[in-house]
Amino acid sequence: MKPTLLILAAGMGSRFGGLKQVEPVGPNGEAIIDYSIYDAIKAGFGKVVFVIRESFADAFKEKFDPILKGKIDVEYVFQELDNLPEGFTLPEGREKPWGTAHAILVVKNVIKEPFCALNADDFYGYNAYKVMAEFLTQSADPTEYSMVGYKLSHTLSDYGSVSRGICDVDENDLLRKIVETTKILKKDGKIISVEPDGSEKELTGNESASMNIWGFKPTVFPILEEKFTAFLKNHISEPKSEIYIPSVVFDMIQEKKATVKVLKADSPWFGVTYKEDKPRVVAKINKLIEEGEYPEKLY
Repeated sequence: MKPTLLILAAGMGSRFGGLKQVEPVGPNGEAIIDYSIYDAIKAGFGKVVFVIRESFADAFKEKFDPILKGKIDVEYVFQELDNLPEGFTLPEGREKPWGTAHAILVVKNVIKEPFCALNADDFYGYNAYKVMAEFLTQSADPTEYSMVGYKLSHTLSDYGSVSRGICDVDENDLLRKIVETTKILKKDGKIISVEPDGSEKELTGNESASMNIWGFKPTVFPILEEKFTAFLKNHISEPKSEIYIPSVVFDMIQEKKATVKVLKADSPWFGVTYKEDKPRVVAKINKLIEEGEYPEKLY
């Protein structure tokens, strides 16, 4: 059975100022998602599932249905605020999505096979899809999951600090924990982490960073449901609270409900957070086209 690509695209893009999930960055109007799907098809994925808001549906279907027809199966699932477990009701004033763990949970009735979940607005590179597809088709243990780790130095910005999940990986390439590090920057030729107390810690740049590309089996859905229900009991009245996949994965590891293999892809990573990021992303895409990694026109 071919694995499925799950693209998380329900975020509002408030810092970007628009629907950045379909923002054109390629020479023929391609978005980062287009390159993700192109790489996934090449790597052997059999279906793509978009998690979006219902209000995005027309824009997504108009863009993707014509170009993907006959190339890969496509489904759309809506991440709506009122999609809650029995016994919970949407609190008044809530506008923010419930987070990446909820975004994955909403596809539980659609995905029955191993799948890779990732962000819509991040460029992960072909090798990431290749190693992930190999893992998902070869791993027989239903509680063995995976993530692609990126060399920290390859994920930094020249324009300011970034927040990254630094992975603690054991000698068998199994994830022990992810340390959320909120302020990492280049300074005087070094890579510096600014700690919460203002002190500075030098990093090597060789650390493994999580960029939110995960490999799961359907066994993850009951665990996500359990964690989301517990989260709502404690945080439903907090209007900006979210439940994130890294924290749920860490809980699963601690509770010995799953193991997570850290895969090495040696792929380029780049993404669009702010409008100012776009010219840099366009330049990188054009360079990859010039080097023959992608055709000038994808479809």
